[in-house]
Amino acid sequence: MELTDNQLLNHTQVLQKIRRIAFEIYENNFEETQIVIAGIKGQGHAFAKKLAIAINEISNIEATAVLIDVDKDVTYDSPVEFDCDERFLEHKTIVVVDDVLNTGRTFAYCLSPFLSIPVKRIQVAVIVDRNYRRFPILADYVGYQLSTTLSDYVSVVLDNEEGMGVFLGMR
Repeated sequence: MELTDNQLLNHTQVLQKIRRIAFEIYENNFEETQIVIAGIKGQGHAFAKKLAIAINEISNIEATAVLIDVDKDVTYDSPVEFDCDERFLEHKTIVVVDDVLNTGRTFAYCLSPFLSIPVKRIQVAVIVDRNYRRFPILADYVGYQLSTTLSDYVSVVLDNEEGMGVFLGMR
């Protein structure tokens, strides 16, 4: 099956979702001077970079994209690391982002290092929320709410400008 045959959001629509999320983050954090957009490795980090750019364009908040490096396939047996010194995260509002929120497992593991860092607040943003919670993770900012079957696969492409979009496929 060709994923492009089942495109849910095109390039323009994805950028509109990112910009809307940026405005929501700004509205909820307008008193901040700095904010960290921490993107989970892969499309989550691509989302973080685009979101940080959008926040910087629309506000006076200095938004910085940070990579959360974790193996999504074996999160329980994989260290969670950042591409910055952990002291950079201290006393800041952190928005942890990923492309798709399924069960909440990846987010749950990625949030664990923040328990030992004194941060102001942690928020969660996703492009697509599929509503299959197994872990108590809710997104504060959602681009697209989608109810699918367990056999469906949602793919978000953000790091390829020409092929950017949200696609639905079957496993």
